[in-house]
Amino acid sequence: MGNATNVAGVTIRDIARVAGVSAGTISRALKNEPGLTEATRQMVLEAARELGYDFCKLRPKRLRRLTFLLHRQHNTASSSPFYSPVLHGAEEACRKQGIVLSFMAVGPADGLIDQIRMHAPDGIVCAGFFEPETLSALRSTGKQLVLIDMQLRGYSSVNPDNMMGGYLATKHLIDTGRTRVGFISGPLSHYSIRERARGYRQALFEEGILADPRLEAGLPDGVDLETGAWEAMEKLLSLPHPPDAVFCYNDSAALVAMRCCLAKGLKVPHDIAIVGFDDIATAVLGHRPLTTLRIDKKALGALGVELLLSGQQEEAVEKIAPVELIVRASTVFDGWRIQK
Repeated sequence: MGNATNVAGVTIRDIARVAGVSAGTISRALKNEPGLTEATRQMVLEAARELGYDFCKLRPKRLRRLTFLLHRQHNTASSSPFYSPVLHGAEEACRKQGIVLSFMAVGPADGLIDQIRMHAPDGIVCAGFFEPETLSALRSTGKQLVLIDMQLRGYSSVNPDNMMGGYLATKHLIDTGRTRVGFISGPLSHYSIRERARGYRQALFEEGILADPRLEAGLPDGVDLETGAWEAMEKLLSLPHPPDAVFCYNDSAALVAMRCCLAKGLKVPHDIAIVGFDDIATAVLGHRPLTTLRIDKKALGALGVELLLSGQQEEAVEKIAPVELIVRASTVFDGWRIQK
């Protein structure tokens, strides 16, 4: 503790003298910038701690350029009604802060790190599902990183309250008197879909309804959403005791499921009630306006930028945005009353 008496005066140059490296190397190590080995970085941090350097003096680098990454699997007609407003929200937030925003739709085999170097951003927002290996490679660049609509341990993220949304959707269907509530699910590798499924099962459990695995249908692998949601709905309708209500993991799947039910001669919502998730613009344009969970998608994008601007955190920060149940004609009709 001999150095403690001069704590306030310890500078980067003092650490450089003790560590035997340049002041620039000390600065990069303290700010967690790229271009150093992990051994050098740890050696500098240890020297700084030994000398009693005040880490609060570090000022985070001001973000001037930001790259918004969307996985290529989301850059589709079915996904864009969700992610386009998220991007617009990030754009507006960047404009207010004088930050230049660039957009990239990428896949794991696209030479991503080389592309990131070309864009030279100070921070990166990743929207939707990304392979953990891809995120690890992005983090190794030393850039600040925030996930939107995905959660992974150790990474800062912004997500809608997916579990609560799944719970509210299923509880609403039960409250309308439905007794066999099905669930059409997308890939469970996606955090948001897993959480929505968890909310679905939680609502069944709380209402004393035994979850029936036959009432859960996932989209088949290797098919587009349109084909997969139709096949999933057909599978549920072919059961000896088909569902009288279905919660779909998103609005695009719900609108396909509704068309499938109508093609089979069912009336929505009299024979079968349908709920989606996301409240995309086309949710009101189906045969029946769609009951859904509303997410403020632009706010989600802005929250991601805000989290980046808040500076480099020692710990990962997870923010949860609220969702709101929007009841429309796909689940209720004239004379409908809550069943108790």
